[in-house]
Amino acid sequence: MLSRRAMLAGGLLGGLGLRAARADVPTIRLGSLPFGTSTWEAAVIKARGLDTANGFELDAVKLAGNDAARISFIGGQVDTIIGDLLWAARLGNDGQAVRFIPYSTSEGGVMVPGGSPVRSLKDLAGKRLGVAGGPLDKNWLLLRAQAKDAAGIDLEQAAEIAYGAPPLITLKLEQGALDAALTYWTYCARLKAKGYRQLVGAEDIMHALGVPGDVALIGYLFQDATVKEKPAAVAAFARASRAAKDMLASDPSTWQIVRPLMAAEDEATFEALKHDFLAGIPRRSIAEERADAEKLYAVMARLGGARLVGKGDALPPDLYYTGRNG
Repeated sequence: MLSRRAMLAGGLLGGLGLRAARADVPTIRLGSLPFGTSTWEAAVIKARGLDTANGFELDAVKLAGNDAARISFIGGQVDTIIGDLLWAARLGNDGQAVRFIPYSTSEGGVMVPGGSPVRSLKDLAGKRLGVAGGPLDKNWLLLRAQAKDAAGIDLEQAAEIAYGAPPLITLKLEQGALDAALTYWTYCARLKAKGYRQLVGAEDIMHALGVPGDVALIGYLFQDATVKEKPAAVAAFARASRAAKDMLASDPSTWQIVRPLMAAEDEATFEALKHDFLAGIPRRSIAEERADAEKLYAVMARLGGARLVGKGDALPPDLYYTGRNG
């Protein structure tokens, strides 16, 4: 009896010790959308133990949509989300410091049916053009700027514009209710798998506007307070994120972890999504990223004004996370 009690007590104390040890491991709470690609990376991090190997625990928190993600991030319910560079810069310029870790250079583009007569931006005049997002969507502002420079037309006036959520815009294009659609890269990839053609990509527009590299306009966002509170955990998360991307780029078997999350109904869709994800992995230094982002910021500030960028006339000085921000 005494022996059994001693064993039970030892087991209980061992369990308490284990829980105490786990309590000492910092947690990074990632807010992710149901169909967002951050769930792909999170799945690789967890399946391959990249969080524990780097000394933290990743807690993926499912959120309903972009508005919920922003509210949860601002309110501190999650430590990080995938967010827009412009929104992060606006927060910083308005006094709420945010750190940005480049996530992807894949943005999206203008898609048309495979047999469409639309072959250039000038051909969009008089056509029904769907725009994912609203009048201040960064891709739309970039497209408008390029259409004015390259084709001499104001698309907002020359084309019949319909704004909407990406799934709706994509559906309307497939139904023939639109002649072309400016949408996000995951929807572009799915359309390519169905035989649709990309008229112009956001990356092409950036280059035409004088930006030499592919800029990551979406990234992981961390509040400055979080970086200062747990700098080692944020640095560990950044390492794990890079390791997950490297595994996806170099080890095809890693995609078996991700594929159930991709909603890829056929092999062509899977390969298109995989290709565009890998093409968007950032490979440049933070200094190069920032230099090109500054150029784009100036263009978008000119087009969108204070409604888009807020009070600032440049990117906040410490916007990019370098590992030394904390």
